[in-house]
Amino acid sequence: MSEETRQERAARIAKLHSDSHHPQALAIQTVQTAYRLRLVDRWLLEPGMRILEIGCGQGDMTTVLADVVGPNGHVLATDPAGASYGAPITLGDATAHIKAGPLGERIDFKLGFDLASADFPVGDDAQFDAVVLAHCTWYFDSAAAVADTLARIRPWVKKGGKLCLAEWDLEPSEPRAHLPHLLSVLVQGQLMAAGLKGSGNVRTPLSRPALIRLVEQAGWAASVNGYNGKKIAPKMVDTAGLQDGEWELHAARDALKQARAQDLPQAVLDLAASQIDVMESVKTSKLNLALPAFAISAYAV
Repeated sequence: MSEETRQERAARIAKLHSDSHHPQALAIQTVQTAYRLRLVDRWLLEPGMRILEIGCGQGDMTTVLADVVGPNGHVLATDPAGASYGAPITLGDATAHIKAGPLGERIDFKLGFDLASADFPVGDDAQFDAVVLAHCTWYFDSAAAVADTLARIRPWVKKGGKLCLAEWDLEPSEPRAHLPHLLSVLVQGQLMAAGLKGSGNVRTPLSRPALIRLVEQAGWAASVNGYNGKKIAPKMVDTAGLQDGEWELHAARDALKQARAQDLPQAVLDLAASQIDVMESVKTSKLNLALPAFAISAYAV
């Protein structure tokens, strides 16, 4: 796919989202959609696939998946949050808008989805060709919860089917430029670990090596032939133009305000405040760069 064609495709898919009538929102959505098309390139997803998406949120990845699988494929998009979650547009409104659009027949949304009690066919009756987790593992309450999920979903994927996972990389490739995003997610993770109660998204910012270990420990393999001594090899994905680095700065500030209101230990507050001081001192007046990201393809064997 040429870059020009990808941009045209991204613009078309972005228009299917609920806030696309606002020019600025459409521009942001188009950048996000182009990035998710790059993820699909790394995962090698194909037309006709049946895909389970974990952590669909407002459907940014879902529309891309539905476009890729085509009219003979299907996407079951799930999220633990309910329909009223999210602002300024709720998950319910966002997903209903997508469902009513031209890709709607290829998608089923399940909001308020309890993965721990979900019951899908396993073994020879497994129904999914791939399961997708795109930038959602940091939203889990703990590394143990991520591990449990990775193990639970594996039997639902056909033998030789794929785990397609993408996440931010805590190792900055441009240290000063990426430092604000890095500090902002570390602050949020530290405050959540210290007992912060709130609706923030970043809870468990796992490193790339830690996440790959969890994938391997859950029984996913580097190839369809099994382990054979091979380690799962992530592929880096270009994050140029993504706005997430800027968004997380605001989230970190809000998290510290909530932590002070909840009387978290002073040592924790001081640590977070010092990191935010550094974040503020190195951030730019323009868009702060998003961290690198990586994509993983692993296999059910």
